[in-house]
Amino acid sequence: MRSRVSFFTCLLSLLIAPFSASAENIVVVGSDTIGARLAVQLAETFRAKMATQEANVSFELASKGTSTALASLMEGTTDIGMASRAPSIKEIAKAKSLGVDFRSIVLGYDSIAIIVNEANPIESISLEELELIFSGDATDWASISHVISGKISAYTRNTASGTYSILQEKAMKSRNYGKNTQKLAGNEQIVEEVAANVNGIGYVGMAYATSKGIKAIPIDGLKPGKLDYPLNRKLRFIVDRNKPLSPMANDFIGFTLSPEGQAIVESVNFTPAY
Repeated sequence: MRSRVSFFTCLLSLLIAPFSASAENIVVVGSDTIGARLAVQLAETFRAKMATQEANVSFELASKGTSTALASLMEGTTDIGMASRAPSIKEIAKAKSLGVDFRSIVLGYDSIAIIVNEANPIESISLEELELIFSGDATDWASISHVISGKISAYTRNTASGTYSILQEKAMKSRNYGKNTQKLAGNEQIVEEVAANVNGIGYVGMAYATSKGIKAIPIDGLKPGKLDYPLNRKLRFIVDRNKPLSPMANDFIGFTLSPEGQAIVESVNFTPAY
C-alpha cells in the first residue's frame, strides 16, 4: 500500500477565513464523512453569508473520526461534534460522569457504499460475503465470485471512525476485522487505494461513491440510497446540553437545517434531513 497522508483527514486542522481578534471562532471536530467535504462547504457558505451582515466568523475543522467528536465534547475542547454513528451506551455514561449531556441533531442521511475498482467485473455482493472479506475469512476473489480471482485487498477506516463501527456491527455481526485489512484515515484514501488496485474493496460515504476509478455495488441487490439498503445511517451534529452554544454557533446549526443548508447536504450526495 502506498503511503499517503491526506490534509483533510490525518492532519486536518482547517481554518476557514483568517482568524482575527474580532472574529468568532467555532470549533467543529469529528467524522471525516461529514467533515472532509460537507462541513467545509457549510462553513464556507455560512461565513460568506455572515460577511454580508458584517459579522466575522471563522471555523476550525478537524475531521479525524466520530470518536474524536465525543472525546472532544467530553474534554470541552469543541463546540460542535460531527458523528456518523450514535454515541454508545458506554460513551454516554462516561460523558454523564463528566457532566456532559450529548444532544444529537440529525443533519442528513447517508448510505455506506461498498466500492470496488471500476475494472472489477463483480456487480453485487451479499452481507455474508462482506463479513467473509472484512473478517479475513475470504482472501481471494475466487471464493466470492466466479468472474474474478486474485488476492483481495480490503481497505477499512480506522478505529476512531463511526463508519468502521457501523460496518462491523451491521455487516460483520460485530466480529473483529481481519489482520490483513488495511486501515486508512479517511474516505478519500480508501477511494484512492481501490481506484489503484483492481483487487481492492472498501467502503465510503455516498459523497465519495462516484469518484473516478471506482464503482459502488449493490448489497443483496439493493443499491445505496434506497430506504431498505442495509447500511443506511444518520449523520449528526452533537453538542453538550450543559454547555450552551454561542449565538453564532447556534445560527450555524440553524443554517445547516435550513433549506439553503439542506441543499448543500444534498449537493454532496447525502439525503437531506428536512
